[in-house]
Amino acid sequence: MSDKPSVLFVCVHNAGRSQMAAAWLTHLAGGRVEVRSAGSTPGENVNPAAVEAMAEVGIDISAEVPKLLTADAVKESDVCITMGCGDTCPVFPGKRYLDWQLDDPAGQGVEAVRPIRDEIRVLVEGLIKEIAPEPQS
Repeated sequence: MSDKPSVLFVCVHNAGRSQMAAAWLTHLAGGRVEVRSAGSTPGENVNPAAVEAMAEVGIDISAEVPKLLTADAVKESDVCITMGCGDTCPVFPGKRYLDWQLDDPAGQGVEAVRPIRDEIRVLVEGLIKEIAPEPQS
């Protein structure tokens, strides 16, 4: 077990919001956080508009694949962040649960996905300050 905090991002298809959130956390936390993402009903592929929107900020998620949410993924995470999947996430005592209310990028073009991407970044930056702040020198 790692001494790093671990975060699980969950959305229905694990194809847009949760993929972007996981990518932002991986990119911005500098290895200080373990990152997972999953979906209650995973899609076939990551949303191409999400891939394009993240590429615009220099983050490549084109090789990511939607994954099925499992009870083990929740058990192994300190923080579980849901994004529009309602009650499909299993709940375990001692875990922290957050629900980020974000628009669903499914079926949207990159123009509609950009503001979602940017909102996710702000939320992830706040999460990092809380659970894995930069070490003081």
